[in-house]
Amino acid sequence: MENKENVILDLSFEFALKIIDYTELLEEKRRFVIAKQLLKSGTSIGANINEAQNAESRADFIHKLKISAKEANETDYWLQLCFKAKSYPNPDGLPEKLLSIQKLLSKIISSAKSNNQHMNTSNN
Repeated sequence: MENKENVILDLSFEFALKIIDYTELLEEKRRFVIAKQLLKSGTSIGANINEAQNAESRADFIHKLKISAKEANETDYWLQLCFKAKSYPNPDGLPEKLLSIQKLLSKIISSAKSNNQHMNTSNN
């Protein structure tokens, strides 16, 4: 079985691992509420991207990626709070990694929408 590289899957998986590490650090510092929120949204990004790989249709694929993009936006919010709060450890590198995932997600969604519109006009 050939194992094709899927950049967005790889980036989101690596990001989820880094989120796990960071939230464990937050828990050590007894920052449980934000740790829980960040763990949920930060790992959900990749989970939804992974689900999109087995989408039932192009519309379902786009929908799952849009959910992933929303989770990425929420994760960005929590990371910004951690970055700005003086009593929180710095989320070193996480916002930059998240931004590359967000940009790639945006391109994939845009491309899938464009291809979907092209398919709809050619079928009419």
